[in-house]
Amino acid sequence: MSHIIVIGAGQAGSSLTAKLRNLGFDGDITLIGAEDVPPYQRPPLSKAYLLGEMDRERLFLRPEQFYADQNITLRLGAPVTAIDPAARTVTVRGEKLSYDQLVLTTGSNPRHLPASIGGALGGVHVVRSLDDVDDMGAEMAPGKRALIVGGGYIGLEAAAVASKMGLQVTVIEMADRILQRVAAPETSGYFRKLHTAHGVDIREGVGLDRLLGESHVSGARLTDGSHIDVDIVIVGAGITPANALAADAGLTINNGIETDAHGRTSDPNIWAAGDCASFPWQGGRIRLESVQNAIDQAELVAENIMGAGKDYVPMPWFWSDQYDVKLQIAGLNTGYDKIVVRHIGDAVSYWYYKGDKLLAVDAMNDPRSYMIGKRLIEAGKSPSADLVSDPDTDMKALLK
Repeated sequence: MSHIIVIGAGQAGSSLTAKLRNLGFDGDITLIGAEDVPPYQRPPLSKAYLLGEMDRERLFLRPEQFYADQNITLRLGAPVTAIDPAARTVTVRGEKLSYDQLVLTTGSNPRHLPASIGGALGGVHVVRSLDDVDDMGAEMAPGKRALIVGGGYIGLEAAAVASKMGLQVTVIEMADRILQRVAAPETSGYFRKLHTAHGVDIREGVGLDRLLGESHVSGARLTDGSHIDVDIVIVGAGITPANALAADAGLTINNGIETDAHGRTSDPNIWAAGDCASFPWQGGRIRLESVQNAIDQAELVAENIMGAGKDYVPMPWFWSDQYDVKLQIAGLNTGYDKIVVRHIGDAVSYWYYKGDKLLAVDAMNDPRSYMIGKRLIEAGKSPSADLVSDPDTDMKALLK
C-alpha cells in the first residue's frame, strides 16, 4: 500500500487530500500542518472574522471529523523540518516518515518589516494566520491610530476593516499609486476615492523610514520626512512563496517551487500546488496567489498522482471586499495597453485589452459584468471596446 504525504494543511492541502479519496485512492494519506488548527479559510480572517461576524469554527474548511472519516491522518502543530528525497522521508519533530509520493502545499509567507527599522516592536502585525489576526484584533479599538504599510489588496482590506472598527487609519504606499502592481490607474482611482470617503488618509509615493517606540510602536517616520503617531501597524507588503523546505531538499526553485504542467517538481516523486508553486503558462512561468488556484491546482495534482496526465490550465479569478464594495477580477491583465470603462448606475467595470484581445476585467459591485467577462475570457472571445463601453449593449448577447 502506498503512502502520500502532503505538507501544508491549508486550502490546497485540504482540497488535494479530499480529492484523492474522492478519486478512489485507498492508500495512506498524511496531511501535515504547522498550525495547531485544522485547515481553514484565510480570506475571511482579516474581514468577517476580525470584525466578529464569523466564529472560529466557521473558518474551518471541513470539520475535523471529516479527515478521520476519510482515513486521512491529520498531524497539526507539526512543522516539517527536513525532506530527504533520496530516502523519501520527511522529518517531523525528530521522527522520520516515509512516503511514496510527496506533495508540497506550503503556501506563502507574509513579508515582515526588518527589525532594524522597528519591525520587532510590539504592535506590529502581519495578516496571514489565525494567530496573526487574533493578536491584531486584541489591539484594535475605536480611536486608536493604525498605520497600514502597503497599498495592495491586503493592505487596503485591512484599512477598510480598521476604519469600520473606528480606528484612525493611514495607508502608505511606496509606489506612485495604490494597487500599482496589480491594477490599472482607473481601479486605483476608484479605491483611493472609496477609502478617502471613509476617512482613510492615503499617502502614495511615500515609504516607511522607521518605526518609533521603546518596546511598543508609538510613531513612524516616513520617507518624505513627516512623522505620525501610531498605536498599531499592519504590514500588507505582499507575500513570498514558502519554498525553504523545497530549496533545502535540492528541488528547483523559480519564483516558487518549479513544477511542470502536471504539477510535478524536479524530483519525480514530489509535487507542488498552490501559492508555493510556479508552473508553465503561455510560453513563460507564473505563480498565482488565490483560493481558486489553490483548489484547482491541488485537485489537478491529485488527478495526476492517480495517472490522469493532465496539464494545468488556470482560469484565474480573484476577489476583494472593502466596505460595501465587492471587487471581482477575472483573467490576468499582464501586458494590457488599453482600458475600457463600463459604467451603469453604481456598478462599474474596467476591461483590460491588449490590442483587440480581452485579457481581464475588474468589476466593482457589478457581478453581471464579471460573470460575462469571465466567460468571454475563458472562451477566448473579445468583444469590441465600443460594445463593452455602450451601456445599452446586451452583454449576455456577447457570449453567443
